[in-house]
Amino acid sequence: MGSQDDDNIGVVLGVVFGVIALVVALVLGVTQYSKNQMAVKPAVAAVAADGASVKVVNGIVMFYFASGKSDLAAGANEALTDIVRAAAAGKSVVISGFHDATGDPAMNAELAKQRALKVRDTLGALGVAQDKVELKKPEQTLATGADSEARRVEVSVQ
Repeated sequence: MGSQDDDNIGVVLGVVFGVIALVVALVLGVTQYSKNQMAVKPAVAAVAADGASVKVVNGIVMFYFASGKSDLAAGANEALTDIVRAAAAGKSVVISGFHDATGDPAMNAELAKQRALKVRDTLGALGVAQDKVELKKPEQTLATGADSEARRVEVSVQ
């Protein structure tokens, strides 16, 4: 009978150790997954439905604006860091304003210009010389995208 008790204890201990190993693996897996999720940062910021935002795609900084507004999104200075460095290295900066097709075209063009000037002034405040900045005439976006994506200013290095 002693041998059967030892066999039962062995089985119970095997099950207990197996359960403990599964719990430890689960905890480590969940912890690692959580760390990876926190460490992953989006490469670009999302465009708000009708608010100001900024994102960088392939070295082009894109500022999006709320309808009828020219306020820059939070993080504008950080988004322009590479542009400022390039200008300091002697490259030229091009600022292009775009607007959507809603409302009065003349007012939209003027608002696009004001937005581009605001970005130019921000670059100036960050140390970019005015002679390194070229402003392009505001353009209406003809794409089929959302109006919130059409109301933008793009900053690129030439």
